[in-house]
Amino acid sequence: MIDNNRPDKLREECGVFGIFSKDGHNVASITYYALYALQHRGQESCGIAVNREGDIDHHKAMGLVPEVFNEKILDGLKGKAAVGHVRYSTTGASLLSNAQPLVVKYKDGKMALAHNGNLVNASELREKLEENGAIFQSTIDSEVMAYLISRYRGHNNSIEEAITEMMKEVKGSYALVILTPKKLLGIRDPLGIRPLCIGRIDNSYVLASESCAFDAIGAEFIRDVEPGEIVVISEDGLVSIDTGLSNKTSLCIFEHIYFARPDSFIDGASVYRARFEAGRLLAMENPVNADLVIGVPDSGITAALGYSEQSGIPYAQGFIKNRYVGRTFIQPDQGMREMSVRIKLNAMRNAVEGKRVIMVDDSIVRGTTSKRIVQLLRDAGATEVHLKISSPPVKWPCYFGIDTPSRKHLTAACHSVEEIRQLVGADTLSYLSLEGLISTPVGSRVKFCKACFDGNYPIEVTPEGNKFSCG
Repeated sequence: MIDNNRPDKLREECGVFGIFSKDGHNVASITYYALYALQHRGQESCGIAVNREGDIDHHKAMGLVPEVFNEKILDGLKGKAAVGHVRYSTTGASLLSNAQPLVVKYKDGKMALAHNGNLVNASELREKLEENGAIFQSTIDSEVMAYLISRYRGHNNSIEEAITEMMKEVKGSYALVILTPKKLLGIRDPLGIRPLCIGRIDNSYVLASESCAFDAIGAEFIRDVEPGEIVVISEDGLVSIDTGLSNKTSLCIFEHIYFARPDSFIDGASVYRARFEAGRLLAMENPVNADLVIGVPDSGITAALGYSEQSGIPYAQGFIKNRYVGRTFIQPDQGMREMSVRIKLNAMRNAVEGKRVIMVDDSIVRGTTSKRIVQLLRDAGATEVHLKISSPPVKWPCYFGIDTPSRKHLTAACHSVEEIRQLVGADTLSYLSLEGLISTPVGSRVKFCKACFDGNYPIEVTPEGNKFSCG
């Protein structure tokens, strides 16, 4: 996710969508609107691939969904099934050659693959494949997965068997939607680190990273794809294959903290309720005397509402967000950086002047933007600013599809809470406990990856350079 108002935020890699229509739906248009709903998961590039009578056509480019597609392009993408993708790069540079869906030739014709996640052994697998003659057209780990599927399909395995063999070799996170000449497939990694769910429009099935995409296209939510499951959709309907590769679950907890849209449900838990509960528990764990509670747009607002309800301190709109600042906003030089923040976000003087303010945000990564936002409140006349974070301190880098800096750039990894408080200029600073955070996705059917907080990775990772170092 790219938040133009918060450039130091963690960023999710991608969003995926797929549809197999048995009702004559315009699959390209439906995919377009679903990707629009998933735009928050990636804003660098996007693409749609369709199955046209067994062949696969596609269009992809750099930019946002409405920048890449228009009515003419969508009218040219005719077919009965489609997959779509929005991307923010964590593995592979921000290049058109790395945009997805990835369309490759294999034994049965063409295959389109859209991937959300990140492999921790992609470099090792790529090197082995290249030694055996493989030629790669991109730098993304998704192509490694496509090549492995193609290779195993060439050994007279079914496509489902080929995918299962691929899953045995790769390590990391992945939610995949794959389009073949006859089928649409959804695959979730054995730990379920990245979300994927199933919906239905009439007699047609759809797959998406988040359930909010189903709301946008009028689809009914059916269920989540289970960790380690392969879902096969064809003319015969939907078939589930349990690969037997999953023995524990580890959904990325940041889906509930920041990445997912609040109107989504993931593995049985409401994202909105999780954020509201986080704010409520934050107030219980870290009470403070103040006049009002405000949230940093957009992800801090729901937690602020929870904090307000639990504490009894009134909630107020403390900031105005400029929603017309686009991706190409010109970054000013160092001397104009404060003006940059004010253009994107401004404090409501009438609300905060002369008040003791509790400012709720979801996380602190580097701390630089938090410092500027605290200063906005002081400039608007706030007498006190108490910064409350609805998650624990981020101390460890992610290897599973989140763009995190080296540990030395994670403020909480190398500084105490008091040092961070001084850095951002708040009167007080407190974080939600890890125990409290894990309890917030009420009703969740899975356990969580919380490695960015405690360093306990669900998959063994190899430290890259000095990414683990504070030096």
